[in-house]
Amino acid sequence: MNADPRPKTASRAAGPEGETRKQRSDGAHARAHLLHTALRLFSEKGFAKTSIRDIAQAAGANVAAVSYYFGDKAGLYRAVFTEPLGSARDDIALYNQPHFTLRQSLEGFFSGFLEPLRQGELVQLSTKLHFREMLEPTGLWAEEIDQGFKPAHAALVKVLCRHLGLSKADDEVHRLAFSITGLAIHMFISREVVDAIRPQLFGGPDAVEQWAESLVAYAEAMVAVETARRKHLPDHSAAGTPRLKTASHEKT
Repeated sequence: MNADPRPKTASRAAGPEGETRKQRSDGAHARAHLLHTALRLFSEKGFAKTSIRDIAQAAGANVAAVSYYFGDKAGLYRAVFTEPLGSARDDIALYNQPHFTLRQSLEGFFSGFLEPLRQGELVQLSTKLHFREMLEPTGLWAEEIDQGFKPAHAALVKVLCRHLGLSKADDEVHRLAFSITGLAIHMFISREVVDAIRPQLFGGPDAVEQWAESLVAYAEAMVAVETARRKHLPDHSAAGTPRLKTASHEKT
């Protein structure tokens, strides 16, 4: 009988399978290190002035490693541009649900939008890179607007129409959606200013949750103001947007 009847020890159990897990872990770490290094250099010098050799040297890796994980410079830049912050369209399901209350929708919207803030320096570098991409476009910013921001904005507008009782959005609904989104965007672009003036606002372990909770309340107030404004408008506003009929409407 060739089978070994002795119980396996920890070292035997961690044979080839354990080595594979370790290799995968090491590979993920190496990829993340390259990504972070590339993010720092791309955000400082831009796409055109940053070479694969620069990145490999700064990361203590070889050029072949960059090719292995990302294909080429364009593939690495795309990963650097998209992965840390994700895409706005990925969060739509968190807030655009027909059964959600307004508060639930806003909670989902801000929790998803602010989640990257937990990454600290990584998200600050990503924000810087996005600004650089606007000034020195490679095409990824336009792509994110078209495939990420437009669907996310449309979803938020749909949420607002639902809670304002509108069958179709007018300019004021779009303005409200942009203003609510602006509350979240401000957390990213003003992080260094906040840290300089009131560092404790981002200093605690629950800082992101506290910001999200406050922004939900601010956004609720904005929706309440728009709701009150529309109560003084006729059923068909100047923008030609009909209101959804309510039960009281139908009785009159």
